[in-house]
Amino acid sequence: MPERSAPSDAFGRAAREYERGRPEWPAELIERVVERLGLGPRATVLDLGAGTGKLTRALVPRFAHVHAIEPDGAMRAVLEEVVPGAAAGAGHAHSIPLGDAAVDAVFSAEAFHWFSTRETIAELERVLAPGGGLAIFWNIPTDEREPELGTEAEQVIDEAFARGGMPGLPRVLSGEWRACFEGSRFGELREEAVDRWLVTDREPWIANLLSVSSIAVLPDEERAAFAARLRELCPAGEYRGRLHTVAYWTRLER
Repeated sequence: MPERSAPSDAFGRAAREYERGRPEWPAELIERVVERLGLGPRATVLDLGAGTGKLTRALVPRFAHVHAIEPDGAMRAVLEEVVPGAAAGAGHAHSIPLGDAAVDAVFSAEAFHWFSTRETIAELERVLAPGGGLAIFWNIPTDEREPELGTEAEQVIDEAFARGGMPGLPRVLSGEWRACFEGSRFGELREEAVDRWLVTDREPWIANLLSVSSIAVLPDEERAAFAARLRELCPAGEYRGRLHTVAYWTRLER
């Protein structure tokens, strides 16, 4: 794995691939976290770093008001297209365009490791109502997948990652993102998780790879050549991979 990190702002280059390739979030896990946080249908919530709205679309039918903040214009354009029921807006985790105590809960999916800073925690403490909740979601791939890709395809993927830099997943697995909570007003981080099989076909599987920061940052010509080479090496048909989908939740102490 390369030591140089891919940039956090590369995703807009692959917004359509992100929308096509990234999986939906499991309703079972969302419901479990919503119950733990004591959120009812009249709640106002925020999806922070909403991307193309993969989690936002699951929040809109559950809550009366859903804000979706996404800094990247290309990602936000897809979000506005596919989740019109959310109040989408530009903004950053360290400068959230909402008033004090404006929301009952903040959700963040596949994004918190990019902005896990003291400044972000201070903003969350500001926009959350007393006793408000925070839920952080990630999909963590396992080694269980079908079919086997073969040595040449694996090498093509490894080389592309090496050119683009280390993706965000190692930041998640390291647990370093937890450090920003030290000394904050948030309580203990608690964990919920489900394991599931993601079943797709070759094109969404390739789109998912193209949406990873390491690949998204590459020039368009390289990304197109990467996708074309994978189509040559990997057969059409069903692709299966096992995901460990985890949610961490906590409350702002009153």
